Amino acid sequence: MLDLEEHVRRIQPVGLTGRVTKIAGLTVSVAGFPASLGAIARLEAEQGVTLEAEVVGFSGEETLLLPYGELNGVRRGTRVVLVRSVQGARVGEALLGRIINGRGQFIDGLPPAILPNHVSLQSTPLSPMSRPRIDQPLSTGVRAIDGLLTSGKGQRLGIFAGSGVGKSTLLGQIARSSDAAVNVVVLIGERGREVREFIERDLGPDGLARSVVVVATSDDPAVLRLRAAYLGTSIAEFFREIGRDVTLMMDSVTRFALAQREIGLAAGEPPATRGYPPSVFSLLPKLLERSGRTNRGSITGFYTVLVEGDDAHEPISDTVRGILDGHIVLSRKLAHQGQYPAIDILASISRLMPDVTSNEHRQASTSLRQLLAAYQQAEDLISIGAYQSGSNPAVDAALRLQEAIQMFVRQPANEHSTLAEAINGLIRLQSLRNSGRPLDSHVA
Repeated sequence: MLDLEEHVRRIQPVGLTGRVTKIAGLTVSVAGFPASLGAIARLEAEQGVTLEAEVVGFSGEETLLLPYGELNGVRRGTRVVLVRSVQGARVGEALLGRIINGRGQFIDGLPPAILPNHVSLQSTPLSPMSRPRIDQPLSTGVRAIDGLLTSGKGQRLGIFAGSGVGKSTLLGQIARSSDAAVNVVVLIGERGREVREFIERDLGPDGLARSVVVVATSDDPAVLRLRAAYLGTSIAEFFREIGRDVTLMMDSVTRFALAQREIGLAAGEPPATRGYPPSVFSLLPKLLERSGRTNRGSITGFYTVLVEGDDAHEPISDTVRGILDGHIVLSRKLAHQGQYPAIDILASISRLMPDVTSNEHRQASTSLRQLLAAYQQAEDLISIGAYQSGSNPAVDAALRLQEAIQMFVRQPANEHSTLAEAINGLIRLQSLRNSGRPLDSHVA
């Protein structure tokens, strides 16, 4: 049985039609079609071919549409019919273990599932006063994050890295190992080849069983890449509202921004910062603020940011960093040295770590950070053999415990670590530093 809301959604579009007047690039101009922004329309092309498109803007008396597919058969005068005024999607618990595209269609070759609930893709972010404080840690299963960058249930963290530094592998490890009940993984602008590799190699059967994967590949139209981000977030909100702790993993926010740039420029927006139109910087907080904790459940967001040319200060990186509650920086230098995960601890921070950790945990974490900082400052002298033992006690301790520190921060992708194990490892390292004893091979 369809609910009343769904009946209303189907009734609203009746009777609104228009005609194509112009096609410029991928933008279709339609006359006599006063549909609302974000509405879905159907283009009735030649020989019975139909194509859906989305309203992205207006120019004078014309409505601008971007198609969900190829414009083959569309010409001047093609009839356009309004299909849906408000974007939404069907959701339900049967989505777990399934793979869908940006339109909510199943693409995993399995029979369609019955999805009894309907959600809007453009829900309002939580009111500030309706957000409970984040006071519970989330175990990600990654020792370096749990020990040194501890995140809370409902926190939003950015994973900043260039291409090929291990973002997808890290997301897959978190999806398999975290103590969240549900994962929603949104892959935006990925190469088609990489999607299956991520699902089978990084996510694996165990991770997929409690995950929903939303896919919009790089060859999909910009409107579908944008829609995938909203769809994944709406699915995560659905599970949060039924009392689940959810991890929302979006790879990547940069490609979301690039999709909006393409749409904005096609709709006539002027380019502003490095070619990005103003709408990009308006949409980012609206999307990212939808994660968080409520009195029912939580959405912990892990948003990857593709740092162009390893420039951590390009516009999208700067904007996202200012919105989120912390950032994890993956270092190409560490990746080249064979360290996984290649997390640059000193360049990373979890702003909510003090709220979800004990005093003992924080002291042990600070101790290890001090050793890493001391070693980094003296690294040039150490590498050429010019450092004199006894010159700096912190550097001496870092040299003595270097192998133990590496054992702690390195972790194979298939290895699982609990939050308690990460804390105990930090405390043992702190004890070794204070005692002056040599390396304990069981420190990690």
